[in-house]
Amino acid sequence: MNQGGTLRAVTRALERDIDLDGFAGHDGYLFVRDGIGLAGRGVARRVLIADAQQCLESIDSVDDVKGPGSGPVALGCLPFLPDSEGELVIPEVVVGRGPDGSRWITAVTATGSEPPTDLEPAALRSSSAASFTVTPGVAVEHYLRAVAEGRDAVRRGDLDKVVIARDVLVESDQPLDRAAILARLRASFGSSYRYLVDGLIGASPELLVARSGPLLRSHPLAGTAPRVGEPTADARLAAQLMASVKNQVEHRVVIDVMEDTLLPWCSYLDWEAEPSIVAVANVQHLGTRMEGRLRDPAPSVLQLARALCPTPALGGHPRRKALELIARWEGMERGRYGGAVGWVDAEGNGAWAVSIRCAEISGRRARLFAGGGIVGDSDPEAELAETQAKFQAMLSAIVRP
Repeated sequence: MNQGGTLRAVTRALERDIDLDGFAGHDGYLFVRDGIGLAGRGVARRVLIADAQQCLESIDSVDDVKGPGSGPVALGCLPFLPDSEGELVIPEVVVGRGPDGSRWITAVTATGSEPPTDLEPAALRSSSAASFTVTPGVAVEHYLRAVAEGRDAVRRGDLDKVVIARDVLVESDQPLDRAAILARLRASFGSSYRYLVDGLIGASPELLVARSGPLLRSHPLAGTAPRVGEPTADARLAAQLMASVKNQVEHRVVIDVMEDTLLPWCSYLDWEAEPSIVAVANVQHLGTRMEGRLRDPAPSVLQLARALCPTPALGGHPRRKALELIARWEGMERGRYGGAVGWVDAEGNGAWAVSIRCAEISGRRARLFAGGGIVGDSDPEAELAETQAKFQAMLSAIVRP
């Protein structure tokens, strides 16, 4: 690992396809959706989030591909609390696959050596049958009280919305295999943004912001209903979600803040007039696609992500009052949950998803998170049921044999 001195990056096109999950393995780095994204191994350098863009721009680069994600990249997480600093990782080797089918490999070293040609999947860990215990982190009674406090604050007019979350703890008698968990997430949540960064693993359905040259995309989600796997019942639940005043209010708050935050950087910004249903394996959400064109000079995607994070979909609105209520009542430290996870390249291109449907994994233990938006019509028991549905994404991937 080179933590000082000059780095050089060499990017070459790949003539054959590569499995990004397999390349990342158990201890690598991954950000992928529908087979498009990046996977990395090793650490060329760790950099503070605030220094990441400047560090990438300072790296000497030979790039035969010259597309978003080629050349040196930094991957990592933005913490939930906006004033918290964190680190991004510049991997030693990154393989990528673009939406146009292009494939490439980048090596970042002190010598400027050529990328490796041995691209075999990372070694699989041996595994055996395991048993698990699942216990609450935040007590259910505490969570219900926090939801009631948030609801009452909205009713008093103190704020428009607040997100209250809780955690559960999973312990296994065997070390948890991140590669196996990623494989299960791919089978059930392939259309989500799957990620692995320093023990944080998940499958997020929500795109916070992506930039490709001057083009900007976002797909905020807010408002949730369960899915039961039966088409008629799921369609009925989707119709109820669309008709729900509580969920529409929750969703509208998010879209208004996203618009206010992004518009000053854009020559135009457009979004769907009405939200649509975004269905994943176990739940369905209200979602609104947003697209725009950035003014010149365009900000880095990292700058955009930091300005948006945490969105009202994970914090609330107004942000300061919501964060104060969360700190007073939620009863846990969120860390990286509810922030953002993604990547940025030297040109400022990249993609960041909201870090939800995730778990912090270390050895035999995992800590899972789920929450929901609280407005004046929220019912604590209904919110508890919503978190239980959201937990199933990671629980099924961890405890399934």
